[in-house]
Amino acid sequence: MEAILSLAIGLLTASGVWLILRPRTFQVIIGLSLLSYAVNLFIFSTGGLRIGAAPILEPGTAGDLAQHADPLPQALVLTAIVISFATTALFLVVLLAARGLTGTDHVDGRETDQ
Repeated sequence: MEAILSLAIGLLTASGVWLILRPRTFQVIIGLSLLSYAVNLFIFSTGGLRIGAAPILEPGTAGDLAQHADPLPQALVLTAIVISFATTALFLVVLLAARGLTGTDHVDGRETDQ
């Protein structure tokens, strides 16, 4: 399970970095989204990969942290998802405005002659 999660995080990170280095702004936005997904998976994995564990301690029982998942990374990931969604929406609005002003979707605002 840990190997699959590590592979997914690495693949998302590599794809995100590759897309960020592309010349088109839409590809840069998609790359930033992939990087945010990779960071969310990484933060989520810091809470421990326990299948079937209760997310919080039950009242009236002794607290044994080996039997429960850590709720803090789950809360951080939920917050990060909302923030990344809002940031992506803002980037798309800026992309549309920049394309309307410059007539191109290149990062530097100029078409390259090929």
